[in-house]
Amino acid sequence: MGDNDNDHVPAAKEPPTVRFVVTNASDDPARVELLRHGRASMESKESVDMGTNNLVLFQEEIKERPMLSTFVSAIEKYSVSAKPNDPDTSESEKPSHKMGTIMGVYLPCCQNILGVILFVRLTWIVGLAGIGQSLLIVVLCCCTTLLTAISMSAIATNGVVPGGGSYFMISRALGPELGGAVGILFYLGTTFASSMYILGAVEILLMYIAPQLVLFGDIVGVENKATLLNNYRIYGASFLILMSTLVFFGVKWVNRAASVFLACVVISIVSIFAGVFITALSPPTTELCLLGNRVISIGEGGLCMKGNYTLGPGFNMSQTTSLDQIYCTYDADNLTLSVCDPYYEQNELHTVMAIPGLASNISQANLQPAYSMKGDLVTSTDQPDVKTLDAPDDFEPSSKYPTWLTADISTSFTVLLAIFFPSVTGIMAGSNRSGDLKDAQKSIPVGTIGAVLTTGVIYLLSVVFFGACVDGTLLRDKFGDSIGGELIVSLLAWPNKWIVLIGAFLSTIGAGLQSLVGAPRLMQAIAKDNIIPFLKVFGRGKKNGDPTWSLLLTVNISLIGIIIADLEQVAPIITMFFLMCYAFVNVACALQTLLRTPGWRPRFKYYHWFLSFIGMSLCVSLMFISSWIYTIVAFVLALSIHKYIEYSGAKKEWGDGLRGLQLTTARYALLRLEEGVIHTKNWRPQLLILIKADENLQPKHRNLLYLADQLKAGKGLTMVSSVLAGNPIEMYPEAAKCQQELQLAMQECKIKGFARSIVCSSVTAGISSVIQSSGLGGLRHNTIMMGWPYKWRSKPDGAGYNTFLSTLKIASALNLAVIVPKNIMHFPKSTEKLRGTIDVWWIVHDGGLLMLLPFLLRQHKAWKACKMRIFTVAQLEDNSIQLKKNLEDFIYKLRIDAEIEVVEMQTSDISAYTYERTLLMEQRTEFLQQLKQQRELFESEASTSQFNPESNEMTWMPDTLKMSKLKANTDKSDQLSKARAKSTISMREKEDLSHAPDVNNLAPQSNNVRRMHTAVKLNETIVNRSHQAQLVILNLPGPPKKEDSNREANYMEFLEVLTEGLPRVMMVRGGGREVITMYS
Repeated sequence: MGDNDNDHVPAAKEPPTVRFVVTNASDDPARVELLRHGRASMESKESVDMGTNNLVLFQEEIKERPMLSTFVSAIEKYSVSAKPNDPDTSESEKPSHKMGTIMGVYLPCCQNILGVILFVRLTWIVGLAGIGQSLLIVVLCCCTTLLTAISMSAIATNGVVPGGGSYFMISRALGPELGGAVGILFYLGTTFASSMYILGAVEILLMYIAPQLVLFGDIVGVENKATLLNNYRIYGASFLILMSTLVFFGVKWVNRAASVFLACVVISIVSIFAGVFITALSPPTTELCLLGNRVISIGEGGLCMKGNYTLGPGFNMSQTTSLDQIYCTYDADNLTLSVCDPYYEQNELHTVMAIPGLASNISQANLQPAYSMKGDLVTSTDQPDVKTLDAPDDFEPSSKYPTWLTADISTSFTVLLAIFFPSVTGIMAGSNRSGDLKDAQKSIPVGTIGAVLTTGVIYLLSVVFFGACVDGTLLRDKFGDSIGGELIVSLLAWPNKWIVLIGAFLSTIGAGLQSLVGAPRLMQAIAKDNIIPFLKVFGRGKKNGDPTWSLLLTVNISLIGIIIADLEQVAPIITMFFLMCYAFVNVACALQTLLRTPGWRPRFKYYHWFLSFIGMSLCVSLMFISSWIYTIVAFVLALSIHKYIEYSGAKKEWGDGLRGLQLTTARYALLRLEEGVIHTKNWRPQLLILIKADENLQPKHRNLLYLADQLKAGKGLTMVSSVLAGNPIEMYPEAAKCQQELQLAMQECKIKGFARSIVCSSVTAGISSVIQSSGLGGLRHNTIMMGWPYKWRSKPDGAGYNTFLSTLKIASALNLAVIVPKNIMHFPKSTEKLRGTIDVWWIVHDGGLLMLLPFLLRQHKAWKACKMRIFTVAQLEDNSIQLKKNLEDFIYKLRIDAEIEVVEMQTSDISAYTYERTLLMEQRTEFLQQLKQQRELFESEASTSQFNPESNEMTWMPDTLKMSKLKANTDKSDQLSKARAKSTISMREKEDLSHAPDVNNLAPQSNNVRRMHTAVKLNETIVNRSHQAQLVILNLPGPPKKEDSNREANYMEFLEVLTEGLPRVMMVRGGGREVITMYS
């Protein structure tokens, strides 16, 4: 039956259609299925004239696997939307183009990093830690985020991130258990960050913009801190309700206003830096009032003096200063001082410049730290004071006594580090927008690292500028009480303080809104993954996809942070969550780098596992430095979530606790591997190498082992097997010797794996048993590597290729990939180094194995200097330009560096050479078939002959006599067979000389001519383009499915023609599943 005999097969018997499915890495319903051409399309292709289709040789493959042009076209049309379309958005309002690096990553990251801490707490940190330790705090935090940004860039560029942003990357890199735990921590950190931003906005509003809005009385001073926090709670809750309502009804307006909030941040920073330089020429006139060395608050419009003062010219009366009224008591007439505070009496009042400016030497005094305990006085280190006794018991001051400033919390290097770290978070803002970027794999690394470096420089300059311009006493005044309740950075602003006040207020509001937008979507992504069952309800949302229940949960958790109210208490919580998240990002990058999984191919190349390890170490160290109690709580929370996810969806495994750790680990790993299909990202070739043993029971083609070493790089599973024909009982010593030789060869080739030698009655049956039984549980091979049968033509009756074709058919039935290197003796050893190209001729999409193999080879030093080129053949109906563009885009998303070329094979008539080659092939096949029939007939006649020694043997006949007669009979039969074959051959030769086809009525079949035409044309094209390539990798056409010796012999001839003239060839056939993905 010919290769096209399927035209008349009834529809009911049609084999099932094979579908190559491309999905995102999540279980999201949004996916696309790439189907091969339908039945009608295939029939139309088969009906094309035999001279117009250049790929008839791959016709069997096309029935089950899509053509490359079809595959990449479908990939190009497949668009993944991370955010659902908003039905309220008109077509004119939808963005017509995606964002680049600056607008899409760099500026959003800068906006999220430069936040509330810069405006309301950085001066206070500099005053307490000094310039030196403040710089150390900034450097530690920025180095941590920089190393994390490098690791995150590697993860983000390891494929397309279709949705979920940062959580998607982390969870898919760490798996559901760790990914879910880190996702929850990241969500909590983002949610508490909204609390911090809202509290910062409320502080700026009540303390510096509109103090008249204060409720419940005075909020200045440590004694009024409870009132201050109550104001924070009331206004913070109000802000939270308003902002969450805005997020619920108008997310698009929040996104549009993001650029306005970003502009506020930029303008405020520029205004502060401009004012810093202006102070060198014209410092502000603001002064501090010191009593001895204690800084005191004199209130708005107060005077820094004792005694009475005249109201001014034309006034005859005098008035007591406000400080006297606070620190002294009066007699009954309210005119004569009775008793004053002893310290107030013994020390003089004097003023100093609050902001001496860059030209002063104030930086010398601000170099050293000045940490304090709660309740300690805020003092100047440069001013003397007179120590006195406490005030007498009968001293009854006013309600405002005392006005000297005290510390409201105890501070140290670790405390300030925990407070400052949230100001460097926000590095994942760009990756959260990956779906809106033109080229996420380029923009995310450049934009994120650029933003980290830029903001790091801004923070370092701010520390230096604040320490060089502002008096240390004022820097330690957290709320600016000593200067009338002014925001310290606003005094540096140029040209007006309101630029910074309004800019800081709006920027914190904007950052809070962004957190309220991002956190619910993060929780929605976690809920939709269904890794934590009880959170499933939070995956619900509006029709346009916006979360509702997740927003409600976020608001309630954020309200907890607002109830805490104290910014210094909320910031360490955020620090713990973000540091934990960043630590796992670094762990994921280091783990993927060390494991070297084939799916780990980041386009960002400037990463290293050691950098990720340092980043992880910094994160963990900073956690313990900041607060060991919070650190333990964070780890316990992460571990609890991890264990809950691990056991919520599967039965518990109770192992024997007394067994060895290694056995337990191995058993656990094997059981986990058995649970489900390996994800495409983790797929790597698990090799079963079938290698022939020579007469000395040594591996015949040792270069197969070198090639396996170059493909595996010591990773994954490798099994090497040899099959010996014979009786297993009698040949056990030979099998043991063969297995020992295999092990020695593997050691020499530095392959880590398992060797196995078996004995079977036939090699074919033995190989079938090896393929089906090798491996343990989930640790099984998925790829078979075997050599090419070089002398298949010289052996009659198909003995030279039957085993080869049988192995191909078994592998195809079991959905195993096959690698067949031809001319294996010319392949390099692992110590050699090649330079040139690896050419991939991608004809039929086989799941991406053709792309993966050269990538793996190039990881080895033998092939590292070789460049990769990909060739594909365009048909008449294909648009070559568009096909090349689609393929370049697909290869780019796969993170594989390769040169793409589309070859247009011109339609041509079948050449005389092709016709003659086909005719010779069929003549040879027919001749061998006739010879086989004649031999079978002769053997049948010999077996039924009257002279049959075996039939005349007696039971008592000695074995030696039996053997001698049997040998004589066999020799005689062989002589007769050879004589008849010789006469038949001589007759055939004479017929060939006299136009054999006409004499024997032989004419080449059209199907064979077309297949030979494909093989010849492809071979000419490949040799023309790749004759200088170090290696050519191409699709291996599928073997004939039915047992037909003629078709099988023709198939081998087609492969010979296809690979003629190529020094190194690797024919590859996929296993029917995707092995490479462009998704993260």
